[in-house]
Amino acid sequence: MLRRLASLLLVAWALGFVGFAVFLPQPAEVGRSDGIIVLTGGEGRIARGLDLLRAHQAPIMLVSGVDPDVKPKELAAQYGIEPVWMRCCITLGYESVDTRSNAKEAADWVAKHHLAKVRLVTSDWHMRRAAWELHRTMPDVEMVEDAVATRPSLGVLLSEYSKFLARRLWQIGADGAGVADRKRNS
Repeated sequence: MLRRLASLLLVAWALGFVGFAVFLPQPAEVGRSDGIIVLTGGEGRIARGLDLLRAHQAPIMLVSGVDPDVKPKELAAQYGIEPVWMRCCITLGYESVDTRSNAKEAADWVAKHHLAKVRLVTSDWHMRRAAWELHRTMPDVEMVEDAVATRPSLGVLLSEYSKFLARRLWQIGADGAGVADRKRNS
């Protein structure tokens, strides 16, 4: 019985991985939003956000997860960002170190600016977990998922799929524990 259960779980995991890897999220249609949230950590993400900002698809942009050693002038020089954009429209977020803290940093920025609709920009392989984390922290904010197309390695896909599943399972467990605690305290 235990072998059958383990085999069933392995088959379910493998089928889920195939779906995860084959059907990666795609770039979104161009359209207006109140703000752009770019998560650092992958090639093309900041460039995509800047292209959208320059095309006036949103008035402001957060770059979340910027290394504390990166100075605004350095980032501006690297990406050819005009000084006016750095002053008016681009916020560099230095508080986050992972996807969960990206979501917290983004939620604080969204609340500060009273945004109702945001565009999330991250790599295609990272989008599902990132969007899930941001939806959890900002359930009332409309989100456009704008994936940057990449060519991820098998290792990157396996790692991201495992993180995505682990995070979802952990949250299911945490939610279940919260329900049990509320019932016990009632």
